[in-house]
Amino acid sequence: MKRLILATLLLCATYHMQAQQALQAVYDEVNYLIDKGTMTAEVGMNMTMEEELIIHEFILVGQDTYKVTAIGDKAFKGCRNLTHIVLPPSIEHVYRSAFEGTGIWMDKENWADGILVIDDILIAADKTIKPRFVIPDNIRLIAIGAFRGNKTLTRVDIPATITRIDHETFRDCKNLNKVVIPKTITSIGEDAFTGTGIWLNEKRWRRGTLYIDDCLIATNDAAAAKFVVKNKLPIRLIASGAFAKNKRIKTITIPADVKEIPSAAFNGCMALTEVILPDGLEKIGNFAFYGCNLLKNLRLPSSVREIGAGAFYNCQGFTEMHLPEGITDIPTACFYGCNRLSKITLPSKLQRISEGAFVGCMELEDLVLPGSLIELGEGAFMGCQKFSRIAIPAGVNSLRKGVFAECIHLWEVKLPDGLYAIGDEAFKGCVSLERINVPKSTFRIGKQAFQNCLNLERILLYDNIHMIEDEAFRDCKHLQDMAIPKNVKTLARGVLMNCVNLRTLSLPDKMTTIEAQACMQCRALTEITLPRDLEEIGAEAFKDCVRLQIPYVPESVIMGKNVFKGIKE
Repeated sequence: MKRLILATLLLCATYHMQAQQALQAVYDEVNYLIDKGTMTAEVGMNMTMEEELIIHEFILVGQDTYKVTAIGDKAFKGCRNLTHIVLPPSIEHVYRSAFEGTGIWMDKENWADGILVIDDILIAADKTIKPRFVIPDNIRLIAIGAFRGNKTLTRVDIPATITRIDHETFRDCKNLNKVVIPKTITSIGEDAFTGTGIWLNEKRWRRGTLYIDDCLIATNDAAAAKFVVKNKLPIRLIASGAFAKNKRIKTITIPADVKEIPSAAFNGCMALTEVILPDGLEKIGNFAFYGCNLLKNLRLPSSVREIGAGAFYNCQGFTEMHLPEGITDIPTACFYGCNRLSKITLPSKLQRISEGAFVGCMELEDLVLPGSLIELGEGAFMGCQKFSRIAIPAGVNSLRKGVFAECIHLWEVKLPDGLYAIGDEAFKGCVSLERINVPKSTFRIGKQAFQNCLNLERILLYDNIHMIEDEAFRDCKHLQDMAIPKNVKTLARGVLMNCVNLRTLSLPDKMTTIEAQACMQCRALTEITLPRDLEEIGAEAFKDCVRLQIPYVPESVIMGKNVFKGIKE
């Protein structure tokens, strides 16, 4: 299934850039998958359930509130004791498989006219459905795959109360030859009509294109290289994946009435070189142009207000991009792998650059981040090798994991007053970074935040810092002096490991713990005064500090193994 492949690709990209993954949570004894980027939640897999269950519109996880928008694949499958459930109006997607084998599914009294309905959501249809079926007006949502494989259906009339035909809704309904799609439908999911009688009827395909009324459903390799939409009705809607994997189409002009380029619309169109988008276009969906390697610079109309995750993933032909002023969020992996993109104009009201947005944009040169920016996501600029300087706007209060990792030519960074935290791996591998001024407001420096910043010579840390985490300065081979702020109670594991030119190290009196390998291989370190309140020194903490004069250690201090191994007495 193409949409599952795309989801997998997004996850792979996320893992590769070490960006934030979907998190599991339990609320009111129900398992959820939460998305911190969108602040939404999906009901995950639940093995056992009581007879009755209420799914809440919002759930509280820690201090954050998430809106419940989906019932996931196989969420309650096989929960035979589940006989009644209440779904909130916030639900936008439901899988048919979510309720297979539940008490709700097994109870024949819950099926009427061949369909199973929960609240106002049509979950599934069976073989007792009428061949010509009119979906009741009280239905607002159809589950993913609700009619899949039904051999009875020949015609379906969809009411105006429904706005979406989801993925695989009618897939493999091989006798389905007529569908009435109302004007209220704003999106059609991938494979919604694959394998239907409509799809299998060769006469329905015109010039390699399948239309249903004013909707462009799919194309095949019989489509012309210079693609022109020719249909009896003006095309207002393109289905998700409509052009996906098409090997022939080179150029296309999108019709004027189309408001959205849907998810995966041009996924993997390897021959595509030009797309002309209409004025009035409002949205570009997830992975819309994924892997269109030959597609050159794409002009986005000023009307575009939203771009989906991975929309231009691996578009290696892009060299520049101008984002319309209406864009406030650059989403996850949006320009991931656009390795020739050298210039991008950011909107003046941009608020968020999300996880991995520009990972691997090796030619992208210095950016001016707008003052409206409030969030930089994990790995946002990871591997942008031509960055030499960056100024973080005042509204950004935290640098997320790996945000500038492996920016190997980055030598100047201006951090804003008010910055609270420098996250894990934020500047890891920034080998050209020589010095950085950490604001007085900073409370935390994360794990490996500056690891392998080979040329980092100086960093001034203020007393508001309470946490410097594992390996934060590991392999900073030019770092010469370090004064640990007075509120740091622990010298973390490997925090200064292999800082071979570190000459002086000042530790605060209130420090209680020096963890394992904290200063291992600090070969230039000659002297150190242990903190007054020290309680424990971990294994190999000062191993191979060959010039160090071993300090006096009170008997009350717990010592790990080989703390001073490799140092001559």
